[in-house]
Amino acid sequence: MSNRLTYGFTQTFQGSPEDIEARVRVALQAEGFGVLTEIDVAATLKKKLDVDFRPYRILGACNPQLAHQALTEEHDIGLLLPCNVVVYAGDAPGTTVVSILDPAQQLAVSGRADLNGLANEVRARMERVLAAV
Repeated sequence: MSNRLTYGFTQTFQGSPEDIEARVRVALQAEGFGVLTEIDVAATLKKKLDVDFRPYRILGACNPQLAHQALTEEHDIGLLLPCNVVVYAGDAPGTTVVSILDPAQQLAVSGRADLNGLANEVRARMERVLAAV
């Protein structure tokens, strides 16, 4: 069961961050998304601040066809891409949290009502990603 955030949706799973991230990647691929960017937040914080942080990765997911459609409508929409997916160790031992930014909320800041259909399509795909994990 996923929980709704005002800006996304999140769900907690049993399993390690590495195992859950692998499942997320498979689910993203099944919906036509690839991971363009990856940020290992824990490693970055350790390197830059010498602080320990729970395993936490930000994956920048992109569906080329849908991104092309959005960029064709508005060149500057790239400021709102890609779709961020975070995978991090949960508070309870043996759990991992997956949170996905709501594309409809993300694209709504553009003020372009004509992008609502596209945003809803991306949202539906991302909801299926979370359900498939």
